[in-house]
Amino acid sequence: MIQKYIPFSDAEYSRRLTKTRAAMAAKGIDTLFVTDPSNMAWLTGYDGWSFYVHQGVIMFADKDPVWWGRRQDANGAIRTVWMTNDRVHGYADNYVQSTERHPMQDLAKHLREYGAKGRIGVEMDNYYFSAKAFETLVSEMPDIEFVDATALVNWQRGVKSNEELAFMEKAAAISEKIIDGLLERVEPGIPKNDIVAEVYGDAVRGVDGAWGDYPAIVPLLPSGTDASAPHLTWDGRPFATGEATFFEISGCYRRYHAPFCRTIFLGTPPDDLKRAEAALVEGLEAGLDKARAGNRACDIANALAAPLERAGIERGARCGYPIGISYPPDWGERTISLRSEDQSILEPGMTFHFMPGLWMDDWGLEITESIVITEHGPARTLCNRPRKMFVKP
Repeated sequence: MIQKYIPFSDAEYSRRLTKTRAAMAAKGIDTLFVTDPSNMAWLTGYDGWSFYVHQGVIMFADKDPVWWGRRQDANGAIRTVWMTNDRVHGYADNYVQSTERHPMQDLAKHLREYGAKGRIGVEMDNYYFSAKAFETLVSEMPDIEFVDATALVNWQRGVKSNEELAFMEKAAAISEKIIDGLLERVEPGIPKNDIVAEVYGDAVRGVDGAWGDYPAIVPLLPSGTDASAPHLTWDGRPFATGEATFFEISGCYRRYHAPFCRTIFLGTPPDDLKRAEAALVEGLEAGLDKARAGNRACDIANALAAPLERAGIERGARCGYPIGISYPPDWGERTISLRSEDQSILEPGMTFHFMPGLWMDDWGLEITESIVITEHGPARTLCNRPRKMFVKP
């Protein structure tokens, strides 16, 4: 008998399907083809490292979803989706990276067999849906109107259930363990790759009651002047006295994330960096106070900006984004942005990485929080560690 690994209750998946079908109806979409692996997992439970080939979930208005992908990955779908085995379909391996045929030809066959007609939604602006895929679908189904359904499912994921929040709290405990390990281990002369090896060890071992999954983004840890570039990873150079290093990491449990960033300075930090730290922490706390149900995303960003502007610091970037379930290459949900022009209303259960990193010409500083919008009062932080730049003399 095949063992199923379903992370959530039947009621939870029913809630997700209901929300998605309502969004489909509002857009006049009869059938939805979902290729974002985060959306696939959210709707069906599917979990596997197979997003480098064409795959997806077909959503219907009146029947259970269908998982579709490479035939060898169908075995993984049978073990991880909540649907019955007859809702799993795999295409032959000679479709993979072929110049003679395309997997979307097989998908078109299944769509026709399931009676898909009218308007089919596809995630046009997606890491995992190519121009060739769209071109092939249009060619194979000339009588179908394909419409852009980018982020339709993403928006339904915004408000987290209690089951999801429980997973994120486990991810946060792993994030805390990673940061605690960094504070203990980072010293001048230690190669960065050695520290990253320990980060991965802490991340995968997890904590009591929560094994660690792989995060959607690798650890980011630039030092000194390199910290002006927010997305550098690591090399074999050692940490050095007189430099700040920010660490952008996230624990991950069953694909749910809780990003968490802290900065470590080795030696005595200069006064301008300490002033920036004070302004950033003041802005963070002001933003957290504005992160309340009924307020807008821009209220958080504007509260953060005021202390920074008084300190003469201009950021010029958004300061946060929604988080939850995710796969590489990004742990954001790609919907709301915490920035001055985003008028999105905050709702209880929304979760964000409040991420006001400072990346100046010759230095960088990150102190961030993963937060939950609550029913009453300011946002709750998922992690609980001092909100400061850590100094190791």
